[in-house]
Amino acid sequence: MSWSRRLLALTAALLLPGLPATVHAESVTSRCGPPREPITSFGPASVTNALGNAEFVGDTFYTVTRGLSPNVVGAYDVAADEVTAHHDIPTGIGAWAMTKVGTDIYVGTHIPSDLYKLDTLSGQVTKVASFEDHFIWNITASPDGKVYLGMSETGRVVEYDPATSGTRDLGAAVPGEQYVRSIAADATTVYAGVGSHAHLVAIDRATGAKREISPPELASRDFVASMTMNDTHLAMGISSQGELLVLNKADPGDYRIAAAPGEKYVTAVAFLGEYVYFTGRPTGTLYRYHLETGAVEALGVPYPEAGTQVLHAHDGKIWGTQDGAVFVYDPATGELEHRNLVARGMRAGPEQPMTVFSDGSYVYVLGKGGMQVHREGVSHRIGMPGEPKSMVQVDGRLYLGVYTQALLYGHDPGTGEATRLAGIGNRQDRPRDMAYDADTGLIVIGTQPEPGQANGALSLYDPGTGELDVRRPVVPDQSVYSVAAADGTAYVGTYIQEGFGLPPKTSTARLAAYDLRERELLWQIEPVPGATYIADVVRHRGRLYGVTDTGVLFEVDPVRRQVTRTAKVGGFGGDLAIQGGRLYGISGEVVSRGDRVYRMDLRTFTARTLADGLAGDWFDGAKLAAEPGGCGLYTLRGRDLVRIDTRLAPPTDTTRN
Repeated sequence: MSWSRRLLALTAALLLPGLPATVHAESVTSRCGPPREPITSFGPASVTNALGNAEFVGDTFYTVTRGLSPNVVGAYDVAADEVTAHHDIPTGIGAWAMTKVGTDIYVGTHIPSDLYKLDTLSGQVTKVASFEDHFIWNITASPDGKVYLGMSETGRVVEYDPATSGTRDLGAAVPGEQYVRSIAADATTVYAGVGSHAHLVAIDRATGAKREISPPELASRDFVASMTMNDTHLAMGISSQGELLVLNKADPGDYRIAAAPGEKYVTAVAFLGEYVYFTGRPTGTLYRYHLETGAVEALGVPYPEAGTQVLHAHDGKIWGTQDGAVFVYDPATGELEHRNLVARGMRAGPEQPMTVFSDGSYVYVLGKGGMQVHREGVSHRIGMPGEPKSMVQVDGRLYLGVYTQALLYGHDPGTGEATRLAGIGNRQDRPRDMAYDADTGLIVIGTQPEPGQANGALSLYDPGTGELDVRRPVVPDQSVYSVAAADGTAYVGTYIQEGFGLPPKTSTARLAAYDLRERELLWQIEPVPGATYIADVVRHRGRLYGVTDTGVLFEVDPVRRQVTRTAKVGGFGGDLAIQGGRLYGISGEVVSRGDRVYRMDLRTFTARTLADGLAGDWFDGAKLAAEPGGCGLYTLRGRDLVRIDTRLAPPTDTTRN
């Protein structure tokens, strides 16, 4: 079957969570059958159409994707109820930012940060500016047609003038803060919502002068993470206590803060009539706040637990985007409708996967809004809110760590759904890795905290009882990036970055041992000077093996608590895997992520290449999965899932010294 036909079939899986899409590719579960090819490709590893932002021009709702290659702006004609056109955005791994000036749409990308103009009348897309910042978080247009951009990690505000194509740097909104996450502008003032320590800043458009207008309550909050305004007021979401702030622009001391019980984030806001409409997470609920009385009313849940990227008031209704869908709320009738855009013609495509896992029967590729499941020539997608980032199997059941909010989900192979089991809480956000210890029966989960928060955690989950014990911190002033577990001990590789937006307090990643029975730290060392994080750690034949972001693989004697050997295996390190008594790894070079799969000769401690030039297009580091009881390793080549047959791949000695 051609790539395009496989992609079309995969796209069908997005129409409903768990709907299978037949893809007549070679079997993913070949195990150790007759040798065929050293590398077998199965086409796109994970297919989605996650959205980043949206904007109305007339009765057309323009929505932009994130994580695809290329990303696209889809034109959804709300009257015809179909997507009528697509416009490619050539650069960036995604787009969170969108605004309009007249009939022109402006799209801000990230990594790299480019600004594009879409002329909706002609369909022409033009890159009009580029910036060194990693992220354009949000953009807005002033009434006179200038565009203002909120950046990270510089935390600055930039003005773009479409009339002259010139830019003006308005500087950091708050010195030392890395994020401008929300932004609005009127005739005289730009309003910048800042994190990871929450601030609200008013910037004079003419002079660039800045003044803090934050209510005192913001001193203990993390982000002003979403914002909109009308003629008189600003409305914004405050993280991380699920609050809505409504503030009088003429008198910033005149404000109200309303809470939505059970929520942590207010993800999107919009004015319509006498109400502010807003959405919350983790529930995914749509609310409205009455401007006169301050009453908060829950209106419904478009899709449980989903994050809403943006809300707009249009034609007397509220429109929002959630992953690959649009929802519409009609205040006149109370009807809340959820519309899948793929079913209406929105283009889906291969995304940057988060990780890959094999249980010997299926291969799972984790991504935005769910996971792609491959088996015997059939691929289907199982939807879930957020981004599953890590996975482990216990007694035939799969357990997934999901970002945001560090949630734990369970999935029974062969079924079409994943079920939420627990929330780690404790200001944790990203489940970086998971492991299972058979001696104690515990699943061990390592996490990074929310932006602006200190200390990662090690969470211990008992799948038999559902009991969850969160230990924070385990290694003070660091996050937990990788974990292995055996014989009642968890081995933890750390990351010097705590919550994003905080400067690191330490300089070197650590390897630590944690007693799962006594619930105490046994020891910790710094195995590789200058390493920022330990990408993975495994235990094999009584030794510990880990690899760092600097591409150094190390061996540790856990009894003596000493590093015994090191080897340079690449520009930066990725996953490690054990199969058939052998240690495998994946490494990357500076210009190519997931570039090389290697096997370590543990006698000589040299790396021998099995596959090179893969250029796997991962999100957040190169990944590798071993086929249990088989002879295959799974990874990416570009954005395609591939299997490397370890019996046929010719090993060559390519250790970097």
